[in-house]
Amino acid sequence: MKFTCPKHLWLAVSSLFLLYGSYTKQTKPLTPPNVVVIMADDLGYADLSCFGAVNIKTPNIDALARHGLRFTNYRTASSICSPSRAALLTGAYPQRCGLYMGINPKREAHWFLGLDTTEITIAEQFKTRDYKTFMVGKWHLGTEDQFSCLNQGFDDYYGMPCNYNHSSKFYDGTKVLYEETPLEKLTELYTKRICNFVKKNSNQPFFLFYSHNYPHTPYKAGKAFEGSSGDGVRGDVIQELDWSIGEIVKSLDKAGTLSNTILIFTSDNGPVSNTYASPYRGTKYVSLDGGHRVPFIVAWNKGIAQNAILDIPVYSMDVFPTLSEIIGAKMPSDKKYDGKSILPVFNGDNTSLDTAKPYYYYNCENLQAVSYKNWKLHLPRSLNQIPWWDKSKEEFIDIENAVLYDLSADVAETNDVSKEHPEIVGKLLKIAEQARKELGEYNQRGSGQRPTGTLFPEVPVISHPRDWKDLPKEVRNIVKRD
Repeated sequence: MKFTCPKHLWLAVSSLFLLYGSYTKQTKPLTPPNVVVIMADDLGYADLSCFGAVNIKTPNIDALARHGLRFTNYRTASSICSPSRAALLTGAYPQRCGLYMGINPKREAHWFLGLDTTEITIAEQFKTRDYKTFMVGKWHLGTEDQFSCLNQGFDDYYGMPCNYNHSSKFYDGTKVLYEETPLEKLTELYTKRICNFVKKNSNQPFFLFYSHNYPHTPYKAGKAFEGSSGDGVRGDVIQELDWSIGEIVKSLDKAGTLSNTILIFTSDNGPVSNTYASPYRGTKYVSLDGGHRVPFIVAWNKGIAQNAILDIPVYSMDVFPTLSEIIGAKMPSDKKYDGKSILPVFNGDNTSLDTAKPYYYYNCENLQAVSYKNWKLHLPRSLNQIPWWDKSKEEFIDIENAVLYDLSADVAETNDVSKEHPEIVGKLLKIAEQARKELGEYNQRGSGQRPTGTLFPEVPVISHPRDWKDLPKEVRNIVKRD
């Protein structure tokens, strides 16, 4: 693919979105719509121009926001990669769908685990409606064949399925295309393949899950984008991702499908540096809102408002039921879901959402916080309950007493008001205890938890690698690789 000057591309794509917006007043809806879900990796709340970034320019993503809905109160189900992705794809808390730990094929306790094949993904929902499904990028829900995205509703796959440091392999379907992924070409490779997919499948409805690996480290920018931002290589790769989205929009327009395509942009969790999470405190790995609040943008021609900014609470689990309702796919009756369709919001009805629904901040098995309305309670916890990744952070490791924040006045979670509102603390502690009974706690199985996918059902599922050594040697030997 020939790289054009980014500035020219941005101007070109902005004009395309003017065309996109001109379709919003049509009286006859086009059905069924194509759906493109774009998920960045470790991209924070303040990483986009339309969310306040100064040193990074994202005009193509901004154009989505101008011609759609920008949600400023969207939270992921986890502050790390695997559980967050599991929640978006299944519509359930990671603890409910069984994938609540970070999967690493190099980790002795985890290489044989993944998303259980009995879970229904949103891709499988699309297959019930005869959609063509395609995934590009990071899967991170198990590396063994049994847990491949190709066994979870996707017709085809292209990309680097793991973190580069876990596995650097790049796949085209089941074929290894690169043993060492060329990181500087990653976005270009993804963009070419997606544009080709759009061109070849413009005559049928399709679902594309573009799950980019950036700005998760390590990263390299393509030559055309080196030094293009004011925030180093990290900013460069975000601007290249923005370019990629612009190219996809252009391909949709050229194929005649832009006017009937839902485009969703978000991130799996917050950034590794709080610099990119403003105005929230915390980062990836922790249960402060900087690890959970990320951008969420929806653009669709089917009558949704343009340039609308919504502060209503929306969660990653809502994507599954929302898209299911849009395409007319029935929700599976044999599973419980934690998300709710926000399709009424697309039509301008914000009153139907349950804004008083509690939200649970789990970190692996440990329930660390509960939010309810404008309140957020950080729960007491001890060091033995904390996942290994949380210990790299100095904040909120060992909490002896509950800490309460009023998010309506303190989004940065800095002023503990637990002593002033003991009744709120008591209420949220009771809500937390109910959640633990259903969704579990460290070394405590919940009544509503579904199984974790495993190659060895007889081997206990250990979410904390440090606990693996406590298993009998004969049990650990079962999972030894040849």
